[in-house]
Amino acid sequence: MKNTALTEIHKALGAKIVPFAGYNMPVSYEGVTAEHETVRNGVGVFDVSHMGEFLITGAHALDLIQKITSNDAAKLVDGKAQYSCLPNDKGGIVDDLIVYKIADEKYLLVVNAANIKKDWDWILAHNTMNADMKDLSEDYSLLAIQGPKAAEAMQSLTSIDLKAMKFYTFEVADFAGIEHVIISATGYTGSGGFEIYCKNSEVVQVWNKVLEAGASFGIKPIGLAARDTLRLEMGYCLYGNDINDDTSPLEAGLGWITKFSKDFVNSEALSKEKEQGVKRKLVGFELSERGIPRQDYAIVDDHNTVIGKVTSGTMSPTLSKGIGLGYVPSAYASPGSKINIQIRKKTIPATVIKLPFYKG
Repeated sequence: MKNTALTEIHKALGAKIVPFAGYNMPVSYEGVTAEHETVRNGVGVFDVSHMGEFLITGAHALDLIQKITSNDAAKLVDGKAQYSCLPNDKGGIVDDLIVYKIADEKYLLVVNAANIKKDWDWILAHNTMNADMKDLSEDYSLLAIQGPKAAEAMQSLTSIDLKAMKFYTFEVADFAGIEHVIISATGYTGSGGFEIYCKNSEVVQVWNKVLEAGASFGIKPIGLAARDTLRLEMGYCLYGNDINDDTSPLEAGLGWITKFSKDFVNSEALSKEKEQGVKRKLVGFELSERGIPRQDYAIVDDHNTVIGKVTSGTMSPTLSKGIGLGYVPSAYASPGSKINIQIRKKTIPATVIKLPFYKG
């Protein structure tokens, strides 16, 4: 297992450390519910340095990105980021990612930790136009400072106006006494905030100054367990759970990042799938009775026939009810549709709802 540059600090703070995507990562500090509420109502900081970063540069950088990603990166301007995915050649998804346009001919791709080698090999295999590629994953750290108080709490650490930053924009600026840090108005919690990219050699200073600046705002370190409950309340897909090599972006509700105004890997087949309509869809559901839906629990109809399975599920700390995501036949995908979740020996009724679960 690899460590992040902050692993020893997490241990000293009493974090419960677990293996995750090849790294020793803090899963919780004081408990999932308390950490979840800290982010929803105030501000918390996550170490997500296990994520991967690829720098794509040169005259053919955009050509490569357009070929491998489903979204239209030609629409990006300097300082703008874009959520996208890497379609595979059989209808599924290699990974989901964020594309940052730093400058003309200079892009940063941020990919999931568990997929770093797989994604690199996939992109490299499609780099027939010889764009310059560098894997920066081992050299860079990433902090997510999330919550409604994030901008106010962090403003003393930078000369840029954090409150003025729009969602999915970023700036290369000073932060916590370090020059040339990427400050990105992105995150996976649905409660606003920023992600900070810096070198491993700089992250201890950044972490300490973030906790110092946020102390009067009640900032706390947050683990990966609360990150999962926060993203699930927003209905955000998690690779390996809700999307994978066998799930189409159209089935997963990611049609909005699948742009057929350009050619990309498997675009022709996905375009046909869009025309014909998908046979199953990823939906959000709420349990009507007490219970916690877990990954791989069966989804059944009123005759107890299995029609799908849960891909992500939890007890929502904000809503105090069982919520989940899962694939069901399209006939059951409309909000208001009634389904049932098999939890051990019980069959619990549930209702398909329009995402997100957490409305803010």
